[in-house]
Amino acid sequence: MSMVREVVLKRAPTATPVAEDFEVVERAAPTALSGQLLVRSLYQSLDPYVGSRLRGRHMGEPAPAPGDSLPGFSVGEVLASGDPAFAVGDRVVGEMGWTEVGVMASAETRRVSGDLPAAAHLGVLGMPGLTAWAGVTQLAKVGAGDIFSVDAAAGPVGGTAGQIARILGARTVGLAGGPEKCAVLTDIYGFDAAVDYRQPDWIQTFARETAPGSTVHFENVGLSILMPAMQRLQTYGRVVLCGMAEHYHAEAPPAQMPVGMVIGKRAAMLGLVVYDFYPRWSEWVELARPWIAEGKLVSVDDVSEGVESAPEQFARLMRGENRGKALVRMSDAG
Repeated sequence: MSMVREVVLKRAPTATPVAEDFEVVERAAPTALSGQLLVRSLYQSLDPYVGSRLRGRHMGEPAPAPGDSLPGFSVGEVLASGDPAFAVGDRVVGEMGWTEVGVMASAETRRVSGDLPAAAHLGVLGMPGLTAWAGVTQLAKVGAGDIFSVDAAAGPVGGTAGQIARILGARTVGLAGGPEKCAVLTDIYGFDAAVDYRQPDWIQTFARETAPGSTVHFENVGLSILMPAMQRLQTYGRVVLCGMAEHYHAEAPPAQMPVGMVIGKRAAMLGLVVYDFYPRWSEWVELARPWIAEGKLVSVDDVSEGVESAPEQFARLMRGENRGKALVRMSDAG
């Protein structure tokens, strides 16, 4: 019997997840039933929302129990198909756990082109890219003349959001932690300016780089950035609330901000849940494809090797140590 390795939950996290919360197990290779695909994973995506999901704090979804498979997208190749719409050898993206070989539900799986790097379908063309596109173009409707600010800007959502805004004609200012991440913003993503929020004078620098104030702010972190950003938002500015990462694991009341500030700024607060835009994924991919080909839209991948590296790679993501999109390249990936 063929065996495969999979990362599962070892113990329920009680705080920010760490590597010791997971373990690698060997399981019998599954088979694809009707409506399923047996897939060999090439890359596994690791995403911040999974940390909240593991603690039962994400969109009302239940937390996995110890021994359960873990949520997350993979890109891989079909080994066997229980759906006539998919053939052996197709490259696909879907959810199947952090495993070398697993099963995807064909109804929830997308076939993707093989003419782009496999990892791109988990990053700039994956859920992070779709999130960025939805917030920038569908909610905030960024265009020429906007001053666009975004935090966690070295990550895949923030970095893609800034690049889309730049392509659409906005001035782009990104916030990130440390000089290395700030260099990614200006030297790779092409932001107009980068602000290191770890510097004591970052608020003054942010105010200078966004003068006379952001017209759009894309929030990924939480109140420590959102409140200063709101103070420097132009009247009638738009704020996209995408993530509140610093609050996900806090043992404290939910994050709150004074609504008077929103009224005073006449601001539009736009909540973003990427699930709403899943039916439009192909629209984003077709828009992004020529931008990628022309070098207008780029990505930075932070890749670890082999399924056994996933626990520590995920812990790095939870600590904010990743540089770009956190991925695991499976040991047998081509």
